[in-house]
Amino acid sequence: MESFKLRLVASHMLAPSVRHLVFERADGAPFAFVPGQFIQIHFRYADGSPTKRSYSVGTVGDGSGAVQRLEIAVSYVEGGAASALLAQLDEGGTVDASGPFGRFCLHANDSNARYLLVATGTGVTPYRAMLAQIRNLTVTRACRFALVYGARSEAELLYGDEFEAFAREVPGFSFHPCFSRVPRAVPRPHDRSGRVQVALAELAPDPVTDIAYLCGNPEMVDETFALLKDAGLGVPQIRREKYISSR
Repeated sequence: MESFKLRLVASHMLAPSVRHLVFERADGAPFAFVPGQFIQIHFRYADGSPTKRSYSVGTVGDGSGAVQRLEIAVSYVEGGAASALLAQLDEGGTVDASGPFGRFCLHANDSNARYLLVATGTGVTPYRAMLAQIRNLTVTRACRFALVYGARSEAELLYGDEFEAFAREVPGFSFHPCFSRVPRAVPRPHDRSGRVQVALAELAPDPVTDIAYLCGNPEMVDETFALLKDAGLGVPQIRREKYISSR
């Protein structure tokens, strides 16, 4: 882990309240990380007291771990101090960061046949960073991957087109969007109405073949963890990362 400055080089809105930010290290050095890890951005509250926020790295690299651009997705919280900082950051602006941190990564010694990747909101970001590894594992280990992603509406389905395209390219990968409030105007075959547990139950989690990854809001993570345990998966087969909104 090290500390460094990040300079914003590009950004765009992914959804009405989510901004995709692309940074480079201000010193020009590459950023080495394992897909699934996160960085922390350090700043101060209005009263001067220090604080920090965590963001999963979403950069799609070649799987080697070193990238020139560090990408994150920031969900805006009304009145949030980090939201204000990152909403107002212009291209060329810098922030203080440290990392990488975390162990929410694909494990080299796994021998399972299928991964169930479950996410809500910006919790899908680490899976985007894993795409190169996923492509490789579908070939080298003949693994299958099912990404189950919950959003309230199509407008909030982050990186949906990228995951749809990846599913068309990679036979071992399937994408299952779940819309909890408003279904897609033109539904697609894997779309489901409801929460992620609906699609997950259809995939029939199996303790013999599966390892599950859960990332997103704590309620989803806890409910899905219980569902998977009821299906017979042991705790080591269920890897979790909770996203908690902070002011």
